[in-house]
Amino acid sequence: MKVLVIGGGAREHALCRSLSLDPDVTALHCAPGNAGIAEVAELHAVDALDGAAVAALAATLEADLVVVGPEAPLVAGVADAVRARGIPAFGPSAEAAQLEGSKAFAKDVMAAANVPTARAYVCTTPAEVDEALDAFGPPYVVKDDGLAAGKGVVVTSDLAAAREHALACGRVVIEEFLDGPEVSLFAVTDGETVVPLQPAQDFKRAYDGDEGPNTGGMGAYSPLPWADHALVDEVVATVCQPTVDELRRRGTPFSGLLYAGLAITSRGVRVIEFNARFGDPETQVVLARLKTPLAGLLKAAATGALAAEPPLRWSDGAAVTVVIASHNYPGTPRTGDPITGLDEVAAEDAPTAYVLHAGTKRDGASGDVLSAGGRVLSVTASGSDLAKARERVYQAVSRIGLDGSHHRTDIAAKAATEGAGGAEGAVGA
Repeated sequence: MKVLVIGGGAREHALCRSLSLDPDVTALHCAPGNAGIAEVAELHAVDALDGAAVAALAATLEADLVVVGPEAPLVAGVADAVRARGIPAFGPSAEAAQLEGSKAFAKDVMAAANVPTARAYVCTTPAEVDEALDAFGPPYVVKDDGLAAGKGVVVTSDLAAAREHALACGRVVIEEFLDGPEVSLFAVTDGETVVPLQPAQDFKRAYDGDEGPNTGGMGAYSPLPWADHALVDEVVATVCQPTVDELRRRGTPFSGLLYAGLAITSRGVRVIEFNARFGDPETQVVLARLKTPLAGLLKAAATGALAAEPPLRWSDGAAVTVVIASHNYPGTPRTGDPITGLDEVAAEDAPTAYVLHAGTKRDGASGDVLSAGGRVLSVTASGSDLAKARERVYQAVSRIGLDGSHHRTDIAAKAATEGAGGAEGAVGA
């Protein structure tokens, strides 16, 4: 099949890499893509938020499947526009994508579906904000109701900082703090059948030891040796399937990728948030372990045929991703710096370690790969266990040169050394 992927980050590079390895994919396109994706797919210039333009490009390319990567195009209705042209699209409708586009909407769906989540207030006035903060007390969890690229959440014991963030958001969700480690679980769905992927854990804080500001994610690993073996089945039964069923009952069926951000609390599993697309950087490690060809799975979800798909196959090993971020990220990042060492990683570390591009571009004059965003690269490695995958990923990271860049050195460290006791990550972070 001919596949068009929409987006230009490391998540889309991971998707394109997996699709390029699928023997059923005869042509692979990406719009707008980046310097790394250009090595495995043909790039096209398009406004990813313009549904008509994306649909027209898909028709011109005679695409058999369009995979919409980021959340903003989904909320903008790009998948709807593609489907309106008669082309299968992997990704929910604009209405169903409100599960990510509005945290208040997600809370309403969870309440109707009896999905376990944190108690919360939706606030629109300063008086409501003060009342909610007072009701829950510290640590305060304050979430922008709309899309915020993974950086709309503040978790703090500082009342003034919590209030300042809440008032800056406009409509805001304030909720109780959830104790325990975080887990990301992706599920592919066609609106009825739910097929879970393997769980992962990501690291939101900018610096080692979960210090510093929130980011879009600084690394991830899979599997989770400390997680209960029954966790995936439990989450499907109590979270994913009820949510999919409720959205179908409302007449807005959700097909595509349902991402459940979970807290494993002392009182059981609780949903922190939903996303309507693959997570970044968790996708990088989950797809590194998936042995089932990706294109057929996504096409089945897009065409209502998931129930007929065979069980997914997974590698027995582990995968770790480390994000290399540009100077000053997650503040205003410095861009335009040359990146070195990419060829060395390809020559010395492949195929067990490789670089996925996030914010990069190729200089037209010199041919150099330059930084073009906050999160610049996702270095990913596989191994027989987390310790081996960590060894390989940090060896590859050491070859990369980017002036002023920073990365965490503790991704999966606790899980790799402590195994079943190695739960990591501050909840709500």
